[in-house]
Amino acid sequence: MAGHSKWANIQHRKGRQDAVRAKLFSRLSKEITVAAKMGDPDPDKNPRLRLAIKEAKSNSMPKDNIERAIKKSQGGDADNYEEIRYEGYGPGGVALIVEAMTDNRNRTASNVRSTFGKHGGNLGETGSVGFMFDRMGQVVYPGAVGDAETVLMAAIEAGAEDVESTEEEHVIWCQAGDLNAVSTALEESLGESETTRLVWRPQTTTELDLEGAQKLMRLIEALEDDDDVQSVTANFEVSDAVMAEL
Repeated sequence: MAGHSKWANIQHRKGRQDAVRAKLFSRLSKEITVAAKMGDPDPDKNPRLRLAIKEAKSNSMPKDNIERAIKKSQGGDADNYEEIRYEGYGPGGVALIVEAMTDNRNRTASNVRSTFGKHGGNLGETGSVGFMFDRMGQVVYPGAVGDAETVLMAAIEAGAEDVESTEEEHVIWCQAGDLNAVSTALEESLGESETTRLVWRPQTTTELDLEGAQKLMRLIEALEDDDDVQSVTANFEVSDAVMAEL
């Protein structure tokens, strides 16, 4: 349970740096509303809703916004969102998974396909790259929460599968179905996490040079600008020198 994934670090930092607060809150609200509508509006009885609220709180989303999103799910005028996953390739042959929530499948599909095309990518069929990723639970703590050994022991006791530690952060991995239980156990030993969510973890990565990374980032940022897109995951990594340039 050692080593550090540059991919995880890049994904985490890009999310922190590039997310416009209003857009981020909109995505979090949508997930809360859908989770509450699909299950029970009580987070204690609805693991998906509990995780959505936890993620919203970790991003400093106001309590009123959270309560409003839950209440919206119970109203007769609540939007009917459909969850859709798109898969394809970006510049340099990098595999991408795009997750969206939409009330208009045709609009979203058209926008995503167009964005891929404009930025040197190709949208494929569902399953075309999904086999290259594992659906995993990810819990991130700041490096200051403890040394690598302390976090490792807490993760093992919580039922996690892997830990990647650096001076800046600890990334804890678990099976998707275990995320609720693992994150709850970690809270008891390490306190509140920075983020707790389900992600697509690549089995292998493609290394990009500076030009390739810049092209890929433009594609990812364009996809993230779409209001229907909830997340974008890519299986790439870069050297420390390229990371510094980015």
